[in-house]
Amino acid sequence: MARMLPFLFAAFLLLIADRADAQQNAFDLAGPELSITVTRAGVELPITAVPSLRGGDRLRATARFPADQSARYRLVIAFLRGATNPPPRDWFYEVRAWHPKKNLLDVTVPQGAEQAMLFLAPEAGGGFAAVLGAVRGRPGIFVRAAQDLHQASLDRARLDAFVAAIGRIGDTAPERLVTAAPILANALRIKLNAECLTRQRALQSACLTQSRDALVLQAQRGTTLTETLTGTPVDLAYRVAATPEGGAGYYSPYIGLARDVARLFGAFRSAQYQYLPALTLNDGADIRLQLNAAPSFQNPRSVLVAPLPPIGATPPPVWRSAAPAAVCLARPGAVLPLDDASLLFATGYARDLRLAIEGADGTTATLPVVVDAEQGGLRLAEGTDLTALGPVDGATLQGSWGFDRFDGPRLPVQLDRAGAWRPQPDGFVVVGRDHPLALRGGASSCIERLALRDATDGNWSLSWKTVGADEVEAVLPLGRVRPGPLTLSIGRHGAATPDTVRLTGRVEPSRLDRFVVHAGDRSGMLDGARLDQVTRLDLGTHRFMPGALTRGPDGDQLEMTTDRSLEPDDATKATVTLRDARTASVGATIAPSRPTAKLLDLDATIVPVPGAAPIALPDGLVPAGATLTFSFRPAGAPLGDRDAVEVATDQDAGPRLTFAAGTLQRVGDIVVATLAPPPGAPIAGRLRFRLIRDGATGDWQPLARAVRLPAVTALECPQTGDCTIAGRNLFLVAGIAGTPDGTPTLVPPGFVGTSLALPSPAKDAVFLRLHDAPDVPLRVAIPK
Repeated sequence: MARMLPFLFAAFLLLIADRADAQQNAFDLAGPELSITVTRAGVELPITAVPSLRGGDRLRATARFPADQSARYRLVIAFLRGATNPPPRDWFYEVRAWHPKKNLLDVTVPQGAEQAMLFLAPEAGGGFAAVLGAVRGRPGIFVRAAQDLHQASLDRARLDAFVAAIGRIGDTAPERLVTAAPILANALRIKLNAECLTRQRALQSACLTQSRDALVLQAQRGTTLTETLTGTPVDLAYRVAATPEGGAGYYSPYIGLARDVARLFGAFRSAQYQYLPALTLNDGADIRLQLNAAPSFQNPRSVLVAPLPPIGATPPPVWRSAAPAAVCLARPGAVLPLDDASLLFATGYARDLRLAIEGADGTTATLPVVVDAEQGGLRLAEGTDLTALGPVDGATLQGSWGFDRFDGPRLPVQLDRAGAWRPQPDGFVVVGRDHPLALRGGASSCIERLALRDATDGNWSLSWKTVGADEVEAVLPLGRVRPGPLTLSIGRHGAATPDTVRLTGRVEPSRLDRFVVHAGDRSGMLDGARLDQVTRLDLGTHRFMPGALTRGPDGDQLEMTTDRSLEPDDATKATVTLRDARTASVGATIAPSRPTAKLLDLDATIVPVPGAAPIALPDGLVPAGATLTFSFRPAGAPLGDRDAVEVATDQDAGPRLTFAAGTLQRVGDIVVATLAPPPGAPIAGRLRFRLIRDGATGDWQPLARAVRLPAVTALECPQTGDCTIAGRNLFLVAGIAGTPDGTPTLVPPGFVGTSLALPSPAKDAVFLRLHDAPDVPLRVAIPK
């Protein structure tokens, strides 16, 4: 044993060296090239354009060895049918790859096959028989290897696409790396070392592509494979790999893959053969095997193992648009960004890509597009003519994914026509101040520039804000512009000449119409025109300062605020001071104080649902759709025959109750109001009311909260097990609990069923929490 120690130590060091070398060169040895075509329904594609195979597909495969190739390989294709079902012998096919006239392997994918693998077995020593026996003996291992190697090949394709693009940009336009690298990384799902972009331009490309195999995201490697098999050579390699010297903690996803598959194939290692995993990488229409270790041509000889595409239906692409807004097709270099499309950018699976254009007038057209990984999306093919197209407001991406046609996703694109933009509401603008202008009618994403010109050839470039697909807003700098004709120039992408919109500048007359304030209030409303010039208003001893300005078709309204409430006997003549220090008088009205009322009682009457259990509502809640009767005592003078009460929700205006309509009645100094439910679906929300007396409108006061109620027709609670609640409109319930303060069982979002299960309550009732009032538990008694 003592004599063997030096040899074991030497083997230990050799394994460490091998591991360190593998870490640096994982799947970086170029292997043989193969030409494989797939024919389905009369259409032939290279294997690099086929994401999955199907039963009945015809495969034609040849290995491309150099003319002076001395080692002879047999090309073997094997089909598998799951981990627990060994494939029959006639699912294995071979040719002598070195023979110039007999090196074409022409096979048909058997019906029922689920996986396919490719082997290059050495001619010497019965390599075909060894492959057949190994696969049939333990098919599950090769099923898992086929899946993992195929996924790793797709990951490597993303990595190679990233590295090639970074290298190309670094060689031709290194100044673009700062902007292009993040887009490439996002498109191909690659880790990006942002620190590289802070280095000198000449060093950025090399920095971005170092540690290549550690760049791939979502490699999906794990330890499940490495825990399944044992074997003395593999165990020793793993124990060495777990040491710091062997690279513990530093393995890339591909090293992890090599370790897993090596352990799987370690069980098949014999004195004659060992299995060497390989990735399949696209090389134009051919595939190239990429090895992670040098093959051996002496015992144990290496059998190269590589995956073919999985067998089964190809799921359609599930890409989605990544554009935050619509994209103008006429914009030079316009890109339609896509999310979750890394395989579109890294493989040749997509063919015949085109946009199915949807015209705003109902017309359709198709435009060819090309993939641009550096921009993270699709571009129109060079030379695409858009002149025949009318307005466009959407498109759908169509094409082929392998052999299968696909339709989707929908992409937000736009195109407009000349003369589509119109000023809103008309072409009259006010000079002497900045004037907001809305334009509507064209494609907002297709605007390239806006400019304004006056009669004296004064020019202003304008910025704009997109507020809709066909609407933009701009602010015209008219502070020093005189009245007269104005021309708005709208430059559009792809248009040789800009559109022009004629505007007319007018001076709005300075006008002070009236000032109205209610007794007891601290704010009033000034009506007039050009009220942005007002700096203050003096009414008796009160000084009002300007607040919110509202512009309307009939003029301006300016809220004026003071620090003290007014009394009814205050002065009624006001003085307004303008920005240029001029003063003007305006008539002021001190209106009566706003009417208020004290709510006394509230009752709700609703037609019960036959067979439905009663739901107890606490004070403050009323059923939506109920007839409400409430009483109140007005403050101050009683309501007159022409006075009214308005009821509304937080969002919608409600009816007006009057004495003439019979919805208001007097009982001494108390008023009783009756509110019938409006037609249609019941309205839920917080109800409020206000008085209108002598033309003065009071402030809103709370009335109740209307909630929509489910119809609970059955509530069964057995002695053991869960309770069942049944009825209609259960989607109105947010949660159910056994006690008022218990944690509710939540109803799934979007639930539209007629029964719900819940844990057995502690007593004789359950408590509902409605979407309309989730903070209030409502009691429903359990029938005895």
